[in-house]
Amino acid sequence: MMIWMKRFNLYLVVATAALLCGCMTEEGKKKRQITTLEVHIEADRDKADLNELIHISREHPVELSVVKVPFLTEGFVEKAEVINDEHGGFALRIHFERQGAWLLEQYAVANRGKHFAIFSKFVVPPGPALNEGRWLAAPKITKTITDGTLTFTPDATREEAEQIVLGLRNIARQKEKDSKLW
Repeated sequence: MMIWMKRFNLYLVVATAALLCGCMTEEGKKKRQITTLEVHIEADRDKADLNELIHISREHPVELSVVKVPFLTEGFVEKAEVINDEHGGFALRIHFERQGAWLLEQYAVANRGKHFAIFSKFVVPPGPALNEGRWLAAPKITKTITDGTLTFTPDATREEAEQIVLGLRNIARQKEKDSKLW
C-alpha cells in the first residue's frame, strides 16, 4: 500500500510539473492573455458624482466628461481586428454581439453629436500582467450605428493595438466555449 502511494505522489508531481511547464510556453501565454474594454458616453459636467473628467490622447490631451459606468464592456465583444486605414495608419474594429450591437445603436441614436470614450487595460510585452489602463479614443457620434461595429483610431502603437485585439479575441473565444456548455 505504501509503495502505491509513493508512486501515485510521484506521478502527481510529474503531471503537475508537465502541466505547469507546458503552460509557460509563449503560445500558451498568448492563449490566456486578456484585455478589458469599456465604452463610456460623454456626459454633462454638472453631475460630478455620476461623471468623471478624463484626458484622451497622450500627446495632445483632450479633456472630456464621461459617465463613470460603461455601457459596453469586453463581455459584449464578438470579434476584434486591427485594420489598415486609407491614410497608411491603422484602426481598431470591434464587432459586438447581438445585445452589444443593440446597446451601441441605442446610445448612438440618443447621443448624436457627443463622443464615445474608450478605455482599455491590456498586456504590454514582455510582462504577463495587465497595464494600469489607458483612454484610447473618443470618436464623435455622427451617425446611427446599426451593424454593431465600432471602428476607431486608438492612441496606441500597432503592437499595443495587436495586444488589445489578441486579448479581446481570447475573451470572445472563451465566451463562445462557455455558451456551448450550457
